[in-house]
Amino acid sequence: MKNRPTIADLAKEAGVSVSTVNRILAGTSKVRASTIQSVQAAAERIGYYGLGVIEARHDEQRPSYRFGFLLQQSSREVYRIFASGIQEAAVQRRGEKVTPLIDFVDRLEPSNIAARLTALGEECDAVAVIAADHPLIGQAIRDLKLKGKPTVAYITDQSAPDRAAFVGLDNWKLGRTAAWFVSEMSPEPGRIALFLGNHRYQCQDMADAAFRSYIREHAPHLTVEDSRPTNEDNDVSYQMMRELLSTGEKLSGVMIAGGGISGVLRALREAPEEQRKGVRLICRDIGPEARKGLTEGLITAALCHPLKDISNNLVETMIDVTKDKAGGTTLQRTVPLEIVTPESI
Repeated sequence: MKNRPTIADLAKEAGVSVSTVNRILAGTSKVRASTIQSVQAAAERIGYYGLGVIEARHDEQRPSYRFGFLLQQSSREVYRIFASGIQEAAVQRRGEKVTPLIDFVDRLEPSNIAARLTALGEECDAVAVIAADHPLIGQAIRDLKLKGKPTVAYITDQSAPDRAAFVGLDNWKLGRTAAWFVSEMSPEPGRIALFLGNHRYQCQDMADAAFRSYIREHAPHLTVEDSRPTNEDNDVSYQMMRELLSTGEKLSGVMIAGGGISGVLRALREAPEEQRKGVRLICRDIGPEARKGLTEGLITAALCHPLKDISNNLVETMIDVTKDKAGGTTLQRTVPLEIVTPESI
């Protein structure tokens, strides 16, 4: 029968002294969290029987953070997906204990978002926010900074100079990628519609500008119409899409830069085949409704936030700004977008 690993075996595997292992097990003196983590990993590898004690010592040494996350519209699947990604990223932190406090805002007036952001900041070490860019929100970000509570703009950036960081996609690349899809599949002249949730969402406005830039440069045979705000309302996007399909003019593509994908898909499903045929639909992010639209062949491509990578980046960035690793400068953390098509889903 194989002997159980000894303290000496553990020390050798971890590359530390026996006395260091003894101090960790006894808990009588302070040992660096990184050293405890190395010993814990070694204990897992060799099956050391005292692993539970080492894990407890590591947990005691880990710094603790309470982070607030102000997301939007609890009724929208995409924000619930973001919330689950954040919770998973917090749980998986090995070097720190991160407690996420996730709040949803259904009333999107800037004054309400600013008030909710301020209240969340009072309870947390740092906050992350998804919101339209507005001076009232910028003032809330400044007030929190003065209280030592950094704010990270998530998914869509803020113009507030007092924000600590931005974590999201490169929306210029996203917009041009969307335009590439539409133009490559639309050789004949036609029109393109762009749906925005709100012009104050920087991520959407940037994607809109980039889309137009690509079409001007590479596909002048296509006409991009004025952007249509949906206010993130599926009933509004449904009516807009119905009107577009009923005009009789050739519709080559639709880019959904913000919310409203469910309404657009409903209109397409109701439309006769001859009306919807040849319409290239590009959307952002992927929830159950977009996934269904892809399998039906109604969506050409979804340009998504990679949930695991962006969630891990967000939590890591919030730790960095809390420690002020950036030295007061605004961090910019961009994550490569994920492209999903009907054939890859």
